[in-house]
Amino acid sequence: MRTVISWSGGKDSCYAMMQAITAGHQPVVLLNMMNENGKISRSHGLPHSILRQQAEALGLVVVTIPATWEAYEDRFVAALQQLVDLYKIEAAVFGDIDLQQHRDWEEKVCAAAGIKAVLPLWQQPRKKLVQEMLDGGVQSMIVSCNTQLGQSFLGRVLDEDLVEELEVMGVDACGENGEFHTLVLDCPLFREPVRIGAYTKVRHGDYWFLQWE
Repeated sequence: MRTVISWSGGKDSCYAMMQAITAGHQPVVLLNMMNENGKISRSHGLPHSILRQQAEALGLVVVTIPATWEAYEDRFVAALQQLVDLYKIEAAVFGDIDLQQHRDWEEKVCAAAGIKAVLPLWQQPRKKLVQEMLDGGVQSMIVSCNTQLGQSFLGRVLDEDLVEELEVMGVDACGENGEFHTLVLDCPLFREPVRIGAYTKVRHGDYWFLQWE
């Protein structure tokens, strides 16, 4: 099926895309939801420049949609409907693993747009998934994390040592509970690695983020 990838810029959406391709789906466009001012992405805090780099490395277009949390669902559905018209999309690929409320929402918004929700990583063991990502050549770094982890974890590249360190701290290896979010720097689908440039570290509420100029 022709698919849109719900693209956070992080490891889970990237690996979900890789698995979707293996299953025979054809990604044709990326969709990213931005904050209300449209400058950085939700949860991950990524600017347009980095999202565009990833899209160019994949040879795809990325569509970015600004939205408040209150308008998020309506804007997401509208974006899916527009992509169906423009790209003849038949399905949307999501990187969620085992949070049922996330799957319920994704199936709801896809149904509203008349397409299917595809979750290639669904109910796979989290630790196993992370190891598969590492073995499969997905290189990612932490770009946002909660205060339990703290700012020292920002900018660290995910590898086996870091996964072990996180687990010792009682943090899920995938960050599926929202403990941290990642940015994919390179993967087998990329034509070239992402160049991130200089950044600072900032705190917003209970989360730390990398911030680019």
